Amino acid sequence: MAGDARPAALSTAAFLTLLLIALLMGANHVSARVAFNHGVDVATAVVFRSAVTALVVGAIIAWQGVPLRLQAKHRRALPAIGVLIAIQSLCLYSAVARLPVALALLAFNTYPLWTALWARVVYAHRPERRVLIAMPVMLAGLALALDVFGAASGLGAAGQWSRIGAGVAFALGAAATFGLALVFTQHEAGDLDGRVRTAATMGQVALLALAGVAVQGGFHLPADATGWVGLAGLTLLYGTGFTIMFTVLPRLGVVGNSAIMNVEPIFALVLAWAILDQAIAPSQVAGGLIVVGTVMWLGLRRR
Repeated sequence: MAGDARPAALSTAAFLTLLLIALLMGANHVSARVAFNHGVDVATAVVFRSAVTALVVGAIIAWQGVPLRLQAKHRRALPAIGVLIAIQSLCLYSAVARLPVALALLAFNTYPLWTALWARVVYAHRPERRVLIAMPVMLAGLALALDVFGAASGLGAAGQWSRIGAGVAFALGAAATFGLALVFTQHEAGDLDGRVRTAATMGQVALLALAGVAVQGGFHLPADATGWVGLAGLTLLYGTGFTIMFTVLPRLGVVGNSAIMNVEPIFALVLAWAILDQAIAPSQVAGGLIVVGTVMWLGLRRR
């Protein structure tokens, strides 16, 4: 969850690796929708995904001999970060369960705006001029992608929002909590090794989601073989993406998350069309490209 301090020229291998991670993450959400369509609920999916990821990153920590010493501020910050990422995970999967996958991810991709807002509210940091320029562009692109007036769907504004309203609310909730988690991480745990931070966070997310499973009376497991494929896919794809992020990218000289990975919604759009038969209007695709392009422009800025 750490951002790049300064963009650098990417090698071909690094560029392709970043695209692979974006593909894996986009495929993870498509697999999640397959699982949701076949009996799996959101809390169950989050438990499986987060627990396996925590174990994988924990194994990397042990293998690489990463020190586990935590400062007092880290012990205070990590539980709060874990709660925020748990909320974000549940909200984002809830959005994926209700919206076309690409639209859920596009709405979530507004998190840079939320990050700037939370930095202002919590730490009194003035937003960069570039963020202020990007804000109306990104929101206009999102409005076009979501077809907020119902022109592309032919349903009208009221009909369209009755169909997408809950999903959009969950996606924006995920973006808001993720933005706050990023700001809090940067200021309170930014000096902690990213592998340790991720393992601790994913472990907490798994435990919190497990508590949600207990409240609802147990796991909602897949109803058929297709559902099991979806659940296995979302778990393996997410864990593989994180493993590559922490083992391959550092060796290629790419630190943290690059803006290139924000093409995830584009991959999700293609995969959801091919696998789930989810299609959106050309005007919505144009809006999605505006959102993705704006987020990448923000991510590639020098800080």
